Amino acid sequence: MKKIYQALMLLSMLFLAGGCVHQELLLPGGITGGSSIDTTTQEESSVDVSDLNMSVQEQQAVARIPFPVSEYNLLPRSGQATVEGSIYLTAPSGQKVLGKQTRLYLNPVTSYSRQWYEQSYLGGHKMAKADPRLFNYLRFTTSDGNGHFAFYGVPAGRYYLIGVVRCGQECGYDTPQNIRIAKEISVGSNATVNVNLSKSAY
Repeated sequence: MKKIYQALMLLSMLFLAGGCVHQELLLPGGITGGSSIDTTTQEESSVDVSDLNMSVQEQQAVARIPFPVSEYNLLPRSGQATVEGSIYLTAPSGQKVLGKQTRLYLNPVTSYSRQWYEQSYLGGHKMAKADPRLFNYLRFTTSDGNGHFAFYGVPAGRYYLIGVVRCGQECGYDTPQNIRIAKEISVGSNATVNVNLSKSAY
């Protein structure tokens, strides 16, 4: 009887331990750099590429236009082009402040993204949260320690290239700030586009 009890206790402990281990191993779905986002993870759903600039967060959000499904359905989903370059700010001293290990996005130009570009990036207004369907059409990558980046397998078309550089005293800030940079670019079929994503920090 004692042996049966001990065996049952051992099985119970193994079952509970197995459950704990399984729960600890549950991780958010991984996303491969340089590809489109097919599913929205918890991390990605909290990132609104419209509002990376901290200075606009306290303003009243501008309502977005309805998500134009027909426009996005016309976008090619695969390609052979490459977009590569460097991301940096030019400080008042003339120093280049590199965007090291920072996330960059390619956002296809549509009426939906153009509203963001005009209202948020150029106008400085905070936008309402993006429609989750947008993330199915974004491509992203991460720069290296020298600010170099590359996107591969990009379909031909027009895109907003978006990234952030963190800059502090070099740019005249007491505490480091995330400075957003965006540029409209054109990508041809099977082309390699070299572009520097940069602007002055003043």
